[in-house]
Amino acid sequence: MTKTLLLYLATAVAEIVGCYLPYCYVKRGGSALLLIPAALSLAAFVGLLMLHPAANGRVYAAYGGVYILTALLWLRFIDGIKLSPQDWLGAAVILCGVIIMISGWRNGAG
Repeated sequence: MTKTLLLYLATAVAEIVGCYLPYCYVKRGGSALLLIPAALSLAAFVGLLMLHPAANGRVYAAYGGVYILTALLWLRFIDGIKLSPQDWLGAAVILCGVIIMISGWRNGAG
């Protein structure tokens, strides 16, 4: 389960970085050179997606939960925006849901 969660985390970071850098270029007046690491990050995102256990709704639903958690952490630590208690509670609920889904993948269910 830890390996799956770490893979999801790496995939989410690659996706967020790949989208955040073009945002910085367009909305914050960043250098066009930001588009190079953005493209590399999105390519890494696609490559990491191929390492997931299966291409099905269950896998993508669990990944979506990890993506939400990663986005909240990005908001807090990269964008510097303080999260509300409701944000933290929602993140805890999502994490519980992801763990429940992943733990049910034994015996070929995932």
